[in-house]
Amino acid sequence: MIQAWILDDSTQLRHLRSALQEALTGHPLVAGDTLGDVPERMVLVATELATNAIIHGHPPTEVRLLRADDCFVLDVADRDLSTVPELADTRPLHAGGRGLQLARSFSLDVGWYATATTKHIWATFPLHP
Repeated sequence: MIQAWILDDSTQLRHLRSALQEALTGHPLVAGDTLGDVPERMVLVATELATNAIIHGHPPTEVRLLRADDCFVLDVADRDLSTVPELADTRPLHAGGRGLQLARSFSLDVGWYATATTKHIWATFPLHP
């Protein structure tokens, strides 16, 4: 794990965005490589998924930045096991609910899983742009 953040409400999203940006660009993560637009895409997706967790889940929301051999993993967890994440592709555009679609379009892959106490939504991003 590179870093983790615990969010109790939406007022902490600003800190999440700046801390995630710093975690990705403040020091070299991959020697000699640049990340291109990956940090900006990750910040956008992290904000969207964390917002959804804060609004629709049970606090606290946990956001974790992980690194696998070939990608970054953004993992957002909340404590609401009664709902299942779903794509809102049948709703009108103005009705909201597009967070997972946005995450899917800005990342390599998106999925979710549950443990005994938390529901996690994850998105992967390339190490090399």
